[in-house]
Amino acid sequence: MGRITSSRIQLKPDSRYGSVLASKFVNCLMDSGKKSIALGVFYDALEEIRRRMPDREPIDVFHQAVENVKPHIEVRSKRVGGAAYQVPMQVNRNRQQSLAIRWLLIAIREKKGRPTHLKMADEFIAAYNREGAAMTRRENVHRMADANKAFAHFAW
Repeated sequence: MGRITSSRIQLKPDSRYGSVLASKFVNCLMDSGKKSIALGVFYDALEEIRRRMPDREPIDVFHQAVENVKPHIEVRSKRVGGAAYQVPMQVNRNRQQSLAIRWLLIAIREKKGRPTHLKMADEFIAAYNREGAAMTRRENVHRMADANKAFAHFAW
């Protein structure tokens, strides 16, 4: 299962904070190959967090936000004898990170009418405090898995 893509080998930590997770997030945020713009937006968001939470290190808030959004369990479709069951399964580490980043970006992009760095700062702070749209999505995934516990024996 543990596929290693070249992106994981080549991924360099970001220049300002030395965080590989930050580089990964910026790469996912990036649109049409415009990395400098994505970097600018990301750093502006962290500056906004520094302004709003002076007692916290912004990169730590970001790391904790991603950590809080990571799902531990999800449902996968499994066909058994003509019926498709939603089977709860453990999520591996890489997928946890990918889903967390994806959900944060979806939550940021769903908010309309404000500069992206402000929406991003809002979402990071919300996720840091275990609230917000990305956390809601995670709770829903966990709730689905919990509701389908009866089919756990199909996970093999």
